Amino acid sequence: MRNVFVISIAILVGLSSAAIAQTTGRSSTGIAAEQPAERIEGLFDELKKARNEQAAERISSRIRQEWARSGSASIDLLMQWSQEAMNEKKNGAAMDFLDQVVTLAPDYAEGWNRRATLHFAMDNYAKSMADIERVLRLEPRHFGALGGMATILKNTGRNEAAMHAYERLLQVYPMMRPAQSELGRLADELTGERI
Repeated sequence: MRNVFVISIAILVGLSSAAIAQTTGRSSTGIAAEQPAERIEGLFDELKKARNEQAAERISSRIRQEWARSGSASIDLLMQWSQEAMNEKKNGAAMDFLDQVVTLAPDYAEGWNRRATLHFAMDNYAKSMADIERVLRLEPRHFGALGGMATILKNTGRNEAAMHAYERLLQVYPMMRPAQSELGRLADELTGERI
């Protein structure tokens, strides 16, 4: 019986510590708990300062993990189902799930980004660009959306606009090698056209 009581007290202490951290931004030890926005800012600072591709990839992966946190079990489940449907090439089902995500959580940038990716995979460039614009309104540093925008612009022959999108992407994620290569290639093409 005593063990049950001790376990109950431990659970209550744990719950009250979590509640303190949520409401005050401080842990039960009095140390300020880092908020998600602060974590993202710190990671973006690290991403800009990364001096090699591998370090930048690790940091970008952590940023993606932060972006994936919707704060809702329902949204997380819909996102999981949409990914499974996309993996199985069931694009209609995936689109249905993602339509629900953006309706239920219009401020969740990853829902829009996933739907933009699906539209891109289905060659619906106009719809993909509309969703990318929504992502970038919510998170202007979203390097995935910026990369998607640059690719669509390049694929549709708007090379100068694509070049500007790659420049914007590299301001956020300077060590992204594919973007560096594409920017160089587009700059060479545009220089050749002007000669």
